[in-house]
Amino acid sequence: MTDYSGLIADADRTVSGALGSAPTDVDVPLVLRDSETLAGRIDHTLLKADATATAIAALCDEAHEYRFASVCVNTRWVPMAAARLAHSDVIVCTVVGFPLGAMTRRAKAEEARITVSEGAGEVDMVIDIGGLLSGDLVGVYEDMRAVVDAVGPVPVKVILETCLLDEEQKAIACLIALRTGAAYVKTSTGFGGGGATAADIALMRTIVGDRLGVKASGGIRTRRDAQAMLAAGADRLGASASVAIVSGADAGEGDY
Repeated sequence: MTDYSGLIADADRTVSGALGSAPTDVDVPLVLRDSETLAGRIDHTLLKADATATAIAALCDEAHEYRFASVCVNTRWVPMAAARLAHSDVIVCTVVGFPLGAMTRRAKAEEARITVSEGAGEVDMVIDIGGLLSGDLVGVYEDMRAVVDAVGPVPVKVILETCLLDEEQKAIACLIALRTGAAYVKTSTGFGGGGATAADIALMRTIVGDRLGVKASGGIRTRRDAQAMLAAGADRLGASASVAIVSGADAGEGDY
């Protein structure tokens, strides 16, 4: 098992230097963290730009049939998905600031607020990646917190885009998320050039412990992929190949 203690200590000093001592009273919304079935751990996802109403309808119907945890769709499709799944236990999850995370925090927060008013039950937000890479940790915190405050008590998953970060930056992002009231940290958008890895999931789980959920997304196409992520510490999985994963069939190329 990898020893992350030195890395985490260094990251914690960096975050505390920028934001002060970590608060001890952060409220985190209750959120689905486990299930008796593999399907119940999967966010059935379709985020491609060319997704059509017909494809979104099929996504919702598959989610209902296979009892996935959620459908994850762009904000454009939230009202339709919410209506189609109104009599289902499937959550409507959406993404904001997607896929770049580079818009103003006011715009990101307002997008989140609107989409919750239209039926989203979970919000996956892309962090201010450029701010993190620039060392603006206050800005990164305020960006996350703006979305959390805009939708509370709806759970927020914070997308790190791990393929663009080194290990210390991943640790810093997780430590900031712990201060905000976010419910999850999540690896990837699926559009950043890389997806989830077991090593990243293990690191994220070590940092957040049991306080937050961990979601693996990007490049999960087979049951073996899914099981590897769960074994590494993921609570939830984001995948477009969800039906193939739960049926044990090999999925084709492409993601989301």
